[in-house]
Amino acid sequence: MAVQYSGLCLPNSITHLCFLQHRPLHLRQPLKACASTHLQSSPTIQIIGGSTSQYRNGNGSSILDSRRVEDDWFDLETDLYQWIKTLRPVQWYPGHIAKTERELKEQLKLMDVVVEVRDARIPMSTSHPQMDLWIGNRKRILVLNREDMISTSDRNAWAAHFAKQGIRVVFSNGQLGMGSMKLSRLAKSLADDVNVKRRARGLLPRRVRAGIVGYPNVGKSSLINRLLKRRMCPAAPRPGVTRELRWVRFGKDLELLDSPGIIPMRISDQSAAIKLAICDDIGERSYDVADIAALLVQMLARIPSVGTKALYNRYRIETDGQSGQIFVHKLAVQLFSGNVHQAAFRILTDFRKGKFGWFALERPPSLR
Repeated sequence: MAVQYSGLCLPNSITHLCFLQHRPLHLRQPLKACASTHLQSSPTIQIIGGSTSQYRNGNGSSILDSRRVEDDWFDLETDLYQWIKTLRPVQWYPGHIAKTERELKEQLKLMDVVVEVRDARIPMSTSHPQMDLWIGNRKRILVLNREDMISTSDRNAWAAHFAKQGIRVVFSNGQLGMGSMKLSRLAKSLADDVNVKRRARGLLPRRVRAGIVGYPNVGKSSLINRLLKRRMCPAAPRPGVTRELRWVRFGKDLELLDSPGIIPMRISDQSAAIKLAICDDIGERSYDVADIAALLVQMLARIPSVGTKALYNRYRIETDGQSGQIFVHKLAVQLFSGNVHQAAFRILTDFRKGKFGWFALERPPSLR
């Protein structure tokens, strides 16, 4: 069977082994191991063509288990790596971010607790590669915001992942305020020893200082506004709204630093950059909307909890999930008089509004 490697087409399950030799060397061994696992299984197992096919035993019952789901996620990550090779790199670094980064490093010296906010849909992609270095030994709380946009299984998987690492995690919804009070209590409790030490030296107690940091548009300002129960920090559902650092007081015990989103000057992980674009955590001018929407279609088709059925139910367009570009063009003809940009924007907006359901685009490394 002929296999098309150009554009955004991906191999089907029948030609998967042939496709392995075209992968980068550092990706080949895991995939070969994965393939051999499937091929050397019980002889009662049959492989039925198609990316959404099921593995079944002799009596017809499904034997897909958590390991199969992990393989699906692993394959999705490695396929995404292949798909983006022909696309223009996604890069976004507005001028105010460089200034913010310099100022934030200075303000970190004053912080008792650092609250890092990430997008719960893509916790790994919204982790700044320099964050650990900047925080150092300071006490840290990780907030996974937008918990209402992921499934319960996603939430449990990430909670278990960070618990194993000894990282304190608060799941929150900055729009509705869920998790905000838990965050304030945790920040105060972690910094209690600050005033204990001050009293021991004969000094008066002071407010605990907590810095709120993270990528653009992950909900930092909305979280602070919910904590304060009033709109003290500008917030909007787009990246780059907050432009300067600002300390605000929360009661008589806590001070919060609202900071603009910080992002690496150059995003070397383009898989992460694609997810930032899909989740609207990066400026729209940094990417081609049609390319990102096409990739999203292919990702949705491969995510175990979504699949091609969700795409058909939403748009009434048949797809095998192998060419997102074709799907976007079909939608453009069907709904937007051939306007591909509008069709692509509709797909991205539908995802961001949960029209395909609520789920994460990433799973913990051990569960991929």
